[in-house]
Amino acid sequence: MKRPIQYVAAVLVFVALATPRLLAASRPNILVIVADDLGWGELGCQSFSRQIPTPNIDSIASNGVRFTSGYVAAPICSPSRAGFITGRYPQRFGHEFNPIPGKGTTANFGLSVQESTIGNRFKDAGYVTGWFGKSHLGFAPRFHPLQRGFDDFFGFLSSTHTYLAVANAQGRDPIVHGTTPVTNLDYTTDAFGREAVNFIETHRAEPWLVYLAFNAVHVPLESTPKYLARFPGIEDTKRRTFAAMTSAMDDAVGEVLSKLRQDHLEENTLIFFFSDNGGPAKGTTSNNRPLRGFKGQLWEGGIRIPFMMQWKGHIPAGKVDDRPVISLDVLPTALAAAGKEIGPAWKLDGVNLLPYLTGEKSGQPHDTLFWRYGQQIAIRGGDWKLVKAPPWEILHVEGTGKASPAGAQLYNLARDLGEETDLAGQNPAKVKELSAAWDKWNTHNIDPSWPGTGGNRMNGKKGSMQKGAELNDDP
Repeated sequence: MKRPIQYVAAVLVFVALATPRLLAASRPNILVIVADDLGWGELGCQSFSRQIPTPNIDSIASNGVRFTSGYVAAPICSPSRAGFITGRYPQRFGHEFNPIPGKGTTANFGLSVQESTIGNRFKDAGYVTGWFGKSHLGFAPRFHPLQRGFDDFFGFLSSTHTYLAVANAQGRDPIVHGTTPVTNLDYTTDAFGREAVNFIETHRAEPWLVYLAFNAVHVPLESTPKYLARFPGIEDTKRRTFAAMTSAMDDAVGEVLSKLRQDHLEENTLIFFFSDNGGPAKGTTSNNRPLRGFKGQLWEGGIRIPFMMQWKGHIPAGKVDDRPVISLDVLPTALAAAGKEIGPAWKLDGVNLLPYLTGEKSGQPHDTLFWRYGQQIAIRGGDWKLVKAPPWEILHVEGTGKASPAGAQLYNLARDLGEETDLAGQNPAKVKELSAAWDKWNTHNIDPSWPGTGGNRMNGKKGSMQKGAELNDDP
């Protein structure tokens, strides 16, 4: 029987209108939430501190997987973010340091334009992409988020920003929407969460990627009376403000999660939450305990961070996983969830975590993880971690100072999470094995594209786990 042409036309129109929604339903949304300088022990779900309630962030762990051995690729902001956003060790492309203070606007500082970002990858996959919050990946126009695969940007470009003004303390680096300076602002943490919610509402019928990059809880310590009033029992004013800032971030996360539930998107959204590095204890009172070290160091307190994932109905809920993972895994995991094939030419260092969470694969996602930050270098293989830190490194634990000895130090993290007992002398074969693995990894890196500061100067590929001089020539 022949169909009238009007009927055929109506069917074609219906298919054309329905196809985007069907495709959206088959591909999950991706939500990546990154905290700034959040200590490993601050969240309620980490079980080491209950001083600051964080029920919304904790819900991601209770509804998904919390990794107790989650890492980032660098102990400071910019290279850590460069690693996550590309899925590659930042040392591969020279992004080893933050810009030198006072010279941050130099033209060469920024994420290499030869590298593709998570925004590029998902835009190519048919997603609409939004970035809300901190960038810290370059100031020149070519480094702007709108040039790096993102359709929308609301935030700032530098390393740090005031929370209560549209421009930072020096009157530079305004909060912008796209490239247009924002003229009115209440509180950055609230604003970044609100803009993410608005983006989700606008694009709820199509697949989206949201990168929500808070500047909380980075200095300067600033809050509003609303959040400060929640912590009358904290007498130390610095700690009280830090608590208020953390609580504000948790509220903003809660607004985004509530929006997902309201629009029935929760089961179709893969969520990641992690911090860009460990907390700077002196500057913010951030708590990394029981880990050794803090931001800027390759001890666990500088690179092991709160890390969790949620994807209801697809990965387990309430699971605690102690296998080492790294923020480089976010991109390949999200691409796999979206059904996007990873090209071998991309040379990603992260891995897809989904089969390890569903039980399709057993064993460790990573046999080894590596770090190079100036004169500090480290490798983790299984439970063993080998670290080289120069003798000028001073660590403050519970108010006491501890000088780092010269040479490589070996720790068994399963038995010594605080990295207190150096086992290098008792295990020379393990030291040799890990040293050789680190040196091999380092041959695929390049020299830093701009210098570091102080004791973190280093001649890149000349560093070695098996040679001592390179690490100990700078006081």
